[in-house]
Amino acid sequence: MKSILLIEDNTDILENLKEYLELEGYHIFSTNNGTSGIELAMEFKPDLIICDMPRSEFNRHWVLQLLISISAISSIPFIFSSTFSELINKREALLFGADEYIIKPFELETMLLIAKACIQSGSKRQRWVA
Repeated sequence: MKSILLIEDNTDILENLKEYLELEGYHIFSTNNGTSGIELAMEFKPDLIICDMPRSEFNRHWVLQLLISISAISSIPFIFSSTFSELINKREALLFGADEYIIKPFELETMLLIAKACIQSGSKRQRWVA
């Protein structure tokens, strides 16, 4: 069974996405903050990480940057979900190493399709290194 780590500070979004993905057959680890998300990623090494891009953080990419710097988990595909809808935000996230960027609110089915594709293809960061 494939596993997904959800890092999301909005409880409603977290619970809805968790329930939906579990019904689709995924094992879900979830947390509402980046620090415990990094700890969960290191402990369980999920097949995918879906992370909310925080509004209030000075460095919105710190979770991704830290995950990439840890070799044991640096190859895990990473999806940012965000309310930031400007193209510059997406480009910036992808330049920092995110594999995908989805704008909230999103359809659960859309997230499922993106998640499946990321799990199947692996992280784009690995193709950059190869």
